[in-house]
Amino acid sequence: MGAALCEPVRMAKRPLAPHRGVYARIGPSQVHGVGVLAIVDVPAGALLFGGEDERVVWRRRRAVARLPKAWRALYEDFGIVDGAWIGVPPHLNRLSVGWYVNHSATPNAIAGDDGRFRSRRRIRAGEEITADYRTFVDEPLPFRPRRGHARRRR
Repeated sequence: MGAALCEPVRMAKRPLAPHRGVYARIGPSQVHGVGVLAIVDVPAGALLFGGEDERVVWRRRRAVARLPKAWRALYEDFGIVDGAWIGVPPHLNRLSVGWYVNHSATPNAIAGDDGRFRSRRRIRAGEEITADYRTFVDEPLPFRPRRGHARRRR
């Protein structure tokens, strides 16, 4: 009877590997600061950041404007602007890889209506993953885009 309690539990299926569906990581951008770099070749149409927690909390931009500068900068650098609101992850210590995608006028990724990024074409390992912010930001960009180059919003 006691020996049965020590037997290993067998799982019907193998659990998924933590790296399954991971295509990219944060790294130095050759264009501006920090960006997202493909670590393997990414097929066209791939969901780029599967497994990422897509939940967003919304705060009034007026309230964010009254925060101390360091915290306000987190909202301004990473937030999704929608009129009088700004959306961020439920906790700003949970910024996942997708929040670091830089802007480009010639992007290789696109944000769907669900806010999730997919590759527009095949992306080669080592290539920076970029998106055109103008396709999902509700106001003029806070910087002047450089033709054909990625740039991180500031």
